[in-house]
Amino acid sequence: MPIEFARSERSTVGLEWEVALVDRDTGDLVGVADTVLSELRPSDGSDHPQITNELLLNTVELVSGVHHTVPEAIADLEGQLAEVRAITDPMGVELICSGSHPFGQWYDQQVTDKPRYHKLIDRTQWWGRNMMIWGVHAHVGVETVDKVLPIMNGLLTYLPHLQALSASSPYWGGVDTGYASNRALMFQQLPTAGLPYQLSDWEQFEAYVDDMTVTGIIEDHTEVRWDVRPSPQWGTVEMRACDGASTVAEFGALASLIHCLTEHLSDRLDAGERLQTLQPWYVRENKWRAARYGLDAEIILDSSGHERLVTDDLHDLLDTLAPVARRLGCADELASIAKIIEHGASYQRQLAVAQANGGSLQAVVSSLAKELRHGVQPSA
Repeated sequence: MPIEFARSERSTVGLEWEVALVDRDTGDLVGVADTVLSELRPSDGSDHPQITNELLLNTVELVSGVHHTVPEAIADLEGQLAEVRAITDPMGVELICSGSHPFGQWYDQQVTDKPRYHKLIDRTQWWGRNMMIWGVHAHVGVETVDKVLPIMNGLLTYLPHLQALSASSPYWGGVDTGYASNRALMFQQLPTAGLPYQLSDWEQFEAYVDDMTVTGIIEDHTEVRWDVRPSPQWGTVEMRACDGASTVAEFGALASLIHCLTEHLSDRLDAGERLQTLQPWYVRENKWRAARYGLDAEIILDSSGHERLVTDDLHDLLDTLAPVARRLGCADELASIAKIIEHGASYQRQLAVAQANGGSLQAVVSSLAKELRHGVQPSA
């Protein structure tokens, strides 16, 4: 079955941000998304055009419009965040974003009353009910379908960089998992989730979707939940590997890296180059290492098996991408990745807050709420 890839302007960008709703006093997740979304409806009673629900009622998702620069897309989301706060602040509800909630339990959470969510839970059962996860997604426009699969395969080389930087789920159900991103390994338990197959052309993707549809695994291509996937209806490549971004600035940094990497790979294709790809087993190992060790991960760089500390490789990558960032209007955002490396990713900050507060995970939630509202404050 042919799948049309929509016409899209090259390197336009759109962002999605899943935000959790928590009680201001206790830090517990609260299932009030329906109330929030009802209050956000325009006077004609229609749904908000950009702020939507997600699988669980403890979550709202902010969806930017299509923009030409990351700063424009981030400003769009900041405006939506302010709209949500105008509703939640009087309710005594705070907003946080991290790959997992530090102590929330899956059996306490309510599923959003929509057929597609009920179908997902009915099929996936315990694993589906455990999907108390939050992430950020970035869409980048690709001008021709012929580039989509090569860019996706090329991006897999940089997936551990993005996962390590964004890692923000060290806790799960009140337990220190020992992983920087427990979310990364939880989410891949769902059918069609996890790493994509390294397909060579669009016809192979169409054949994959056809096989999955014929056998009843999915209804259409939107149910392919890979860490990086094509979004044919938008004409984009969508990066989905990142944990939830705990601050506006971190989301801007991650989005700029994704934006620049996609444009960089597109430039190389234009120059007639063949993009570097890694063996699937190296890609899988890199994902595990970044999930386990975060910014301390030693990652595999090339098909020959050379290895390097991810932060060292990131510093060189920032130099390589700096001219692209200037061209795309996100030079400051890309450069701010160095601050994440210097001051610690969200998972590191969460662990430090717990240690400083006698293991209190309520203190971690409180810190996440302050970070989302005010940004990461410099230590004294």
